[in-house]
Parts: sequence; C-alpha cells; structure tokens
Amino acid sequence: MTKYLASVALIGLMAGSVQAGEIKLGMTTWVGYGEIFLAKELGYFSDLGLTVDPQIIEEGSLTMAAVASGELQGTAATIDEIMKYRTPEMCFKAVYALDDSHGGDGILAGTDVKSIADLKGKDVAMNEGSVSQFWFNILLKQNGLTEKDVNIVNMTADDAAAAFMAGQVPVAVTWEPHLTLAKDQHIGQVLISSDKTPGLIVDVIALRCDTVKDHPEDVKALVAGLEKAHEYLLANQEKAYEIMAKGVGGWLSDPKDFAASAAGVQFYGKDRNAEFFKDGATGESGKLVTLGGEIWGGLGKLHMDVKYDDLVDTSFLQ
Repeated sequence: MTKYLASVALIGLMAGSVQAGEIKLGMTTWVGYGEIFLAKELGYFSDLGLTVDPQIIEEGSLTMAAVASGELQGTAATIDEIMKYRTPEMCFKAVYALDDSHGGDGILAGTDVKSIADLKGKDVAMNEGSVSQFWFNILLKQNGLTEKDVNIVNMTADDAAAAFMAGQVPVAVTWEPHLTLAKDQHIGQVLISSDKTPGLIVDVIALRCDTVKDHPEDVKALVAGLEKAHEYLLANQEKAYEIMAKGVGGWLSDPKDFAASAAGVQFYGKDRNAEFFKDGATGESGKLVTLGGEIWGGLGKLHMDVKYDDLVDTSFLQ
C-alpha cells in the first residue's frame, strides 16, 4: 500500500459516524452528473427527507481522500476510476449508474493516422491514471498493442488537447469540449470517440460502506430522486438542460454548451440501471469490473483484487 493510501485508510478509520439525512458527493465538471443537480433543484431529494450536497472537485485523488476522511459520503466517477481507490480499509460501493460516454471521449490525431495501429511509436498525451488511460488501453488491446508500443506523455485531458492543437504532440486522448473545438478549427481529426465503444466509460455514484449500512433510507431516497430526475429529463429536455447547466457550471454553464455535450452521453435512469446491473458479476456491469481489473491490475494501479461484490450494491435499485 502506498503512503498516500495508508494515510487515507487511517483517516477513514478515524472518521466519525455518518449523519443521517445528508449526503455530500464529490465530482468533476462533467455533463453526465447533471441529473444530480436536477434532482436537487426540483426538490426530489428534499421531498424524501434527504439533503444532497454536490461538490465540484476536479482532482479525483482529493475527492477520494475526502470520502475516506468522512468529509464526503461518496463520489460520482467512472467504475474503473473508483476501482483504483478500493482497499480493504477504504470501503465504498456503487449504488447507481448515472451515464456512459457516447462520444464525449476521444482521440485526436493527425489526418495521416488511419487506425489505432498507426499510433505505434508515437507520443500520446493523456492523463495517466484517469479513465482516458483505461479506455486507451482497451483500444490498444483490441488492436494487438500495449502501452509499450507508444510513448505516453502524462498531462491532464485539457492540457493534452491544448498541446495537440498547438502542434506539440501528435496524438491526444481527451474529451469534450476539445473534440468539438478541434473539429470546428479543422485541426487534425477525431480518430475514434466513445460512441464506438458504448458501455465502457460508465459513471456511477459510489458511497461509503458505513453510509450504505447505517443509513439505507438515505441511499434509497438518493436513488429514487435520481430516477425521478431522469423521468423529468425525458419529458422536459430543454428546461432540464437549463437547470443542469446552472448546477454543473464551469464550461457547461451555458445551456447550449450543456446540450451539445449531452449529445455525447447516455443518461441511464431506472430502466437502463436494471439492464446494466442485470446478472451481476456475469452481466454487463460485471464484465466491466472484470475488464477494469485486467487493465488497472496489469498496470499495477490496484491495491486489492477487486471483486464485483466488493464494488457494487444493487439492492437500492430493486
């Protein structure tokens, strides 16, 4: 265990008991988290006696440290991302799936690159340890390559896109709005985007195990509020995007920008959650956990052998 994780585990063990009736969630600025803000604004959580406090924290490690300390009760993040922080001492479970990326993530490359195989020997800018590295490794594996066949240049997704557009790197793994910006400015091409790989980049809400165990009614209210927000989105998309844009903020604060980015994700809701988590460890979600173990485990990023039941609790979906 690294020094960071050891200290996080100690903080987690020292954290006080979780208070009923409030759930604080950390997350980055991402369109797929909009329904959390929608449910809060429309009063769907408060109607069920729950206060939800979504907090934007752009660095995942800081979010998970806050979860470990008890400052936050959970996080919204991709399944593969949370796997990297799961330890025997730091327990949390995914209780609801929010969205998956359908074009919101992609690879920018020069027009001379015709396939993933053509990336061999090239510098590739990406954020190591992020979902970008996870997704990129899946693509490499599908094409008979590994990271040893390219030169990874570690930088944030934003910096990777900026470096590509400035001609400083030939390839960048990034996400919106950078894919659209590159296309609009006719700089290179989007070699592949996540619309070609549905179901691989899936965002979930993961909560501390003590929250799940000690306050099941709060978790039930959280899930119910999110399901109701999804129904509102389906029936009132334009108004929903206005509310979600205001809540998420940042580069998504303009409803037009939010709507454009929302075209690159699939919001889940009750029915899609049932489908995604169907059959547990042998189903769609289970296969993604297995894939996360293979990719992150192969890169030495896991701190335990994460099994499906270590990471997922679907009891609040039934």
